[in-house]
Amino acid sequence: MEELTRIRHSLAHLLAMAVLEYDSKAKLALGPAIENGFYYDIEFSEGRNPSPPDLKAFEKNMKKLVLEKLSFECREISPEEARKKFADNPYKMELIDGIIERGEKITVYKTGDDFTDLCRGGHVESTGEINPDAFALTHIAGAYWRGDEKNAMLTRIYGLAFETPSALAEYRKMQEEAKKRDHKILGPELDLFTFSPLVGAGLPLWTPKGTTLRMLLDDCVWNLRKEYGYERVEIPHITKKDLYEKSGHWDKFKDELFRITTREGHEFAMKPMNCPHHCQIYARKPWSYRDLPQRYANTTMCYRDEQSGELAGLMRARSFTQDDAHVFCREAEVKDEVRAIYNIVTEFYGMFGIALEVRLSIWDKEHPEKYLGGEESWRKSVDTLEKLLYELGRKDFEWGIGEAAFYGPKIDFMGKDSLGRKHQIATIQLDMNMPERFDLACTNEEGERERIVMIHAAVMGSIERFLSILIEHTGGAFPFSLAPVQTAVLTVSEKHNEYAKGVWSELKKCGIRAELWNENESLGKKIRNVKLQKVPYFLVIGDKEVESQTVTVESRDEGALGAGALADFIHRTTNLTKSQTS
Repeated sequence: MEELTRIRHSLAHLLAMAVLEYDSKAKLALGPAIENGFYYDIEFSEGRNPSPPDLKAFEKNMKKLVLEKLSFECREISPEEARKKFADNPYKMELIDGIIERGEKITVYKTGDDFTDLCRGGHVESTGEINPDAFALTHIAGAYWRGDEKNAMLTRIYGLAFETPSALAEYRKMQEEAKKRDHKILGPELDLFTFSPLVGAGLPLWTPKGTTLRMLLDDCVWNLRKEYGYERVEIPHITKKDLYEKSGHWDKFKDELFRITTREGHEFAMKPMNCPHHCQIYARKPWSYRDLPQRYANTTMCYRDEQSGELAGLMRARSFTQDDAHVFCREAEVKDEVRAIYNIVTEFYGMFGIALEVRLSIWDKEHPEKYLGGEESWRKSVDTLEKLLYELGRKDFEWGIGEAAFYGPKIDFMGKDSLGRKHQIATIQLDMNMPERFDLACTNEEGERERIVMIHAAVMGSIERFLSILIEHTGGAFPFSLAPVQTAVLTVSEKHNEYAKGVWSELKKCGIRAELWNENESLGKKIRNVKLQKVPYFLVIGDKEVESQTVTVESRDEGALGAGALADFIHRTTNLTKSQTS
């Protein structure tokens, strides 16, 4: 993987060379390797912004450079030389200032006779190591410099890169399938959610079907949690600034908060997270060690002022719903509580066939200023989670240095969907700092005041984000137990409406989410539409079914199942629900 990263980074430089041949006055900004490829952010001269056809010319030029077997030569230069060399490029000058401020060495890489770029590496030794048929430029997008909408808008050119042409072809095939499953398209087509320009970008509106789906998922998580002694709590959607100053969130997230100023001049914020509120629920009265653990569960909406360019359907929104939970316990109880959450997470994702990998996300010791608490509390909490993962048989976990929450380390679950893509989903976070800041304690066996610890646990994390993954994982063909509409009753003509209504009524009485499709349309059109809606079953009612008091069943997944008694169909689907939820 390290070699592939070097190839991708090297290709970013070749892209820059091709761009400068097209526009010699273009200003290069950043060109990193990313997952599956690379990109370069560029400020083009006026009137020289490239169009998609220009990408073909850039790509052809890059392939020519690859065949020339150019070397990548690294050289360290002084701050003075760096500033002189890149004096006409404000983006490189800003990067140089940052490197100097961090006390790092400044390096440049030379490729060919006259291209040199500011870069820390690494690269291949020669472009001869790159397969010219294993990369491709894909598209152009706008990107704010350093992701800040207050900065200049640059042109970002994306590319894909793999070690072999077959790997590139396989990835492109997967991308085509991903386009068909895009939740931003499928969600509205299945009538699950919508966005309104009057409401605002990043603020999804949920239809009856989508709301049913959300509630089913939330009920599923709650049913797993209540078996482990969790209790439901509820909190407001706004809070005083003081709460987040006390917790440390204000300094960390103040630029991402929606702020409210009251008529009396008090400053409030829409809550971006729930943990400080739950701390206040715990702090409402004294607790004995006998009362612990206290386990609070809360499904509630949160809000973050995401930049417009970062919004991505349900994957990243300004309003999102967390299936949040917090456990307040003694240090000796941490392992049992984390193990219980681990069981909940694995059981939940097992229902959907989503394979889980584990990452232990810890702090970056080189930058302690980014975190709350001292080294001792971090060492202790990391050690606790590491030992527990070994006890759980997860010796294959990855380390995520610098990926911790600012208040503690966490076990992050990475889910692999049906297209092989990985998503960070559930998380378990061990927090020894928030209880310290809010002075949370219990009375121990000796009658002394004992500091407690706090465990943050989210199963879906954001229901919106999880649904974006689930829609694409299933292609919108949800399992029967989760489908907002489980069965559609289709009539051949109006004369079959009375019997069909009786069938529909019986299905609903038995708890099956059913719709009656008795519109004055052809049966063929109804069947086409019900298949587009990916309903798990549909029942056809015509002369034969009315006469024999039966239903003809077709399954989305198994095809035609033939005619039979309605009671048999109800028995079949009842067993199916039990098998999918047990």
